[in-house]
Amino acid sequence: MNIQTLTTPRLTLQRVDQKVMDYVFEKLSPQERMLFLGCNSADELHEQERRYNGGLSTFNKTFVYFFIRLTETNEHLGWCGYHTWYTDHHRAEIGYQLNKKYHNQGIMTEAMKSIIYYGFSTLKLKRIEAFVGEENIPSLRLMQIFGFEKEGLIRKHYNVNGENLDSLLFALLNSYS
Repeated sequence: MNIQTLTTPRLTLQRVDQKVMDYVFEKLSPQERMLFLGCNSADELHEQERRYNGGLSTFNKTFVYFFIRLTETNEHLGWCGYHTWYTDHHRAEIGYQLNKKYHNQGIMTEAMKSIIYYGFSTLKLKRIEAFVGEENIPSLRLMQIFGFEKEGLIRKHYNVNGENLDSLLFALLNSYS
């Protein structure tokens, strides 16, 4: 399968969408799935399978994200992309996750620059939204770096370890069109 990639000075970003996930779960062995998905254990693979089997796309909402890999070693570092893309409305929620050992190295800043541009230029988004916990200093810093504007507070928005927490809503409008 030919997988679209983006590159930055240090990173290779591999596009993952419904077609790629179908291929991964229908054609690859469990060991190949673990390697491709960057899973470190059978439990992590099981969680990915649970999400896949639960349905990742609907008729007007889908996802597209990119696995972040170090170009030099092909090591899986995390992901960044759009996990709630409303195709009819040209808006999406950006999300990201980076393995802890790569925090504070500018990796997510480097990846997000390409992902934001891709969202506006290729996906033709008009608006990118982000929901950030009030205590999540690294994500708040990313919002500032990329010029996201704070639009409000969403009360009891995310459940973390059995507790519903508030989220700050940020948005970035397309300045490329």
